[in-house]
Amino acid sequence: MKILKYMKKYMVILPVSTMSLFVALPKGANAQIAVVEVIKAGVKKVIKAVDLKIQRLQNQTIWLQNAQKVLENQLSKLKLTEIADWTDKQKNLYSEYYQELWKIKSAITYYKRIKDLTAKQVAIVDEYKWAWNLFKQDKHFTADELDYMEKVYGGILEESIKNLDQILLVLASFKTQMSDAERLEIINKAADQMDGNYTTLKKFNYQNISTSIQRAVSLYETAKLKEIYGIE
Repeated sequence: MKILKYMKKYMVILPVSTMSLFVALPKGANAQIAVVEVIKAGVKKVIKAVDLKIQRLQNQTIWLQNAQKVLENQLSKLKLTEIADWTDKQKNLYSEYYQELWKIKSAITYYKRIKDLTAKQVAIVDEYKWAWNLFKQDKHFTADELDYMEKVYGGILEESIKNLDQILLVLASFKTQMSDAERLEIINKAADQMDGNYTTLKKFNYQNISTSIQRAVSLYETAKLKEIYGIE
């Protein structure tokens, strides 16, 4: 079976970070199922966490926006001379409202971006499950070829768990002193890795599908395989 050389990097068992979402997995085919379930559980956890944080931040934003409007209305009623007589405390308070509002809006933007990345992770898992379930039943692949596929998928799924670790790191970063630049760097890196994993997975699946179709012995079998794999 003709396989792209760069696929080999996904056959390497990668070290699991301390933030990883699983600890011990069974070997063989069951390991693939276990990894997928772990990723699915992790994805659901991230989505739920993001949803809750977005809702909480949006509520805070509404409160700050309302407070800002009240403050602005009061300002509009003041005369210029009265504005000039503001105390430092009032000026600082007004400034803090804007600063807090900016921080919250910035955080909401991050969380929404993370939610988009999580959706891509879901797509990776779904693409894997769809293809692997079909390949295992396809008589055109040998046991050795299926074993090779399993190793490649295992590497991609290991990478996926690392991506989830990065997402969780950004979620946790809002409790630390991490800068916006650092958060953005982590998010962009995770996004690039997810895009790369998804592209690699799609290419790998397409190559396997093409191999199966090429091994068909009749036009009917070819047509049937295209129907099964959704090839027009």
